[in-house]
Amino acid sequence: MNVRRWLTPLCLGLMLFSGYELTGILRSYHDNRVVMAEARQLYGHAEPQPPHVEAVEPPIDAVEAPKEARAQFKALLDANPDVVGWIRIGNTAIDYPVVQGKDNAYYLNRNYKGEEASAGSIFLDFRNDIGKAQPNTVIYGHRMKDGSMFGDLKKFLEEDFFRNNPTFQYDTLYHSYRAEIFSVYPATADLNYIQTGFENEQEYAAFLQSLRERSLYKTDTVLGVDDRILTLSTCDYTLDPAKGRLVLHAKLIEQH
Repeated sequence: MNVRRWLTPLCLGLMLFSGYELTGILRSYHDNRVVMAEARQLYGHAEPQPPHVEAVEPPIDAVEAPKEARAQFKALLDANPDVVGWIRIGNTAIDYPVVQGKDNAYYLNRNYKGEEASAGSIFLDFRNDIGKAQPNTVIYGHRMKDGSMFGDLKKFLEEDFFRNNPTFQYDTLYHSYRAEIFSVYPATADLNYIQTGFENEQEYAAFLQSLRERSLYKTDTVLGVDDRILTLSTCDYTLDPAKGRLVLHAKLIEQH
């Protein structure tokens, strides 16, 4: 009887606490959906995208010096000057602004407006510069359980989805790119797939080859040292519950 006397209120307390925690999680998911819908509406005031034509790739590390951001980003930049681009992947929930902080921690728990949010933002590595044609552009995002942010990257682990969705759209303040996926794989945080600078062409060529070899699936994408790539990174629990990562690489093809 004494056990029942304290066990019943304990169970009730645990149920109330669990309900409170669940309510908080669901509220954060809802808030994130609202904020992202707002961002899409702001970005919706974009000028029509020009038709795709084959691009001439600039040499690695060539400096690009556009005078001002494109018109479709104006409203987003008014909300936060840290906005640097937009990423959209078909048949996923990924349709988000990309921001960039002074380090890779600031936007882990802040939305695109800089407000505290558990879902964080989709953010560019602080070492990257959208004003330069760098070899490896790296973008991070949380893997949310409701499939938001980079949660849907897990779909590319399925070969059918990988094969049926070979490209996606990546825009910066100054340029538009078709991203052609050539590698996807689970990894751990100690693997340096986020390297952004290279001593010479030989080092970069070896890096590209290593990315291809790690991929779960092979593609016919042609890669050379003059090509630039985009790396997407999120959490994954295949190889390690704490340091596991899911990585996707794509070749950037500029659109004019």
